[in-house]
Amino acid sequence: MTEYYADKLELLRDLFGANDIALEPDGIRIDGQRYPIVDDVIVLLDRAHYPPALHQRLDREAGGQGDGPFAEDIQFTFGHEWQSFPEIMPEHEREFRQYFDVVGLDSLRGKRVADLGCGIGRWSHFLKDIAGSLVLVDFSEAIFVARDNLRGADNAVFLMADLLRLPLRRDAVDFAFCLGVAHHLPVGALQAVRQLSAYAPRLLVYLYSALDGHPLYYRLMMLPVSALRQLVCRVQNAAFRSVFTWLATLLLYLPLVGLGYLLHPVGLSRYVPLFDFYHGKSLARIRQDAYDRFFTRIEQRFSRADIMTLDGDFKHIEISPQIPMWHFLCER
Repeated sequence: MTEYYADKLELLRDLFGANDIALEPDGIRIDGQRYPIVDDVIVLLDRAHYPPALHQRLDREAGGQGDGPFAEDIQFTFGHEWQSFPEIMPEHEREFRQYFDVVGLDSLRGKRVADLGCGIGRWSHFLKDIAGSLVLVDFSEAIFVARDNLRGADNAVFLMADLLRLPLRRDAVDFAFCLGVAHHLPVGALQAVRQLSAYAPRLLVYLYSALDGHPLYYRLMMLPVSALRQLVCRVQNAAFRSVFTWLATLLLYLPLVGLGYLLHPVGLSRYVPLFDFYHGKSLARIRQDAYDRFFTRIEQRFSRADIMTLDGDFKHIEISPQIPMWHFLCER
């Protein structure tokens, strides 16, 4: 059913820059192109890129071959991750404020905001009463979890779409953010930032740090972790992923966080990897990040200098000196 969008047709018309737009019993037609709507999610993916469960929900067989680079394993991983960890947790609000430290939240009041790679909608959850309208985008089944988490918000649009082929018009929104997503795309993350900036004059981004500014042993520790990740990410068995996530949490994350607590009274906790971000976090939150870290095949990392190579594409770039590193605001 499509009633949810009955009062949002003008918003959708403007987002897509469409001339003709009309709701149908189980879909929407935009300038002659028909897209299914499933549980209030507008499915914009190429049919060849539908995850298997969506084919079953639509009672259709897979077919065709989509254009351009597409990481099916990344789609699977994030769909499975966010269905396994669907709750918005208390610590997410603190993390939201950490990410948005370079953004004046009052500047978003009443504005149109896009959450690019929304996952379960955890950041949009804290914007739903600030933004005038929200556009949540994800290419995995996490978008359905986001829909559930924002049931109380009537100002949101949910799009199942590939960020690299998102059919929105230029400056479709006032502000966009893409946190922890671009470094997992099957293209260069900095190029993806340039592409995504077309949708909004202001774009907030988080990319994994190349650990510049940290001691050498941080980077040395990452070598076996990265090698192990390349091995285990190939395994899609749910039981294996659950057990491995528990082991990584208990044998890697918690010991380092515990060591940080031991060294904190003498001022040495800042030298312990993972402590700065994970101290005070719940076990469930740490497990979610352990899953995220080990089951994503594509992981690009960037130095502060790498990010500043974008300065020729933007009028202003502000890189936050705070964790998570690196998150930064780009303004055209």
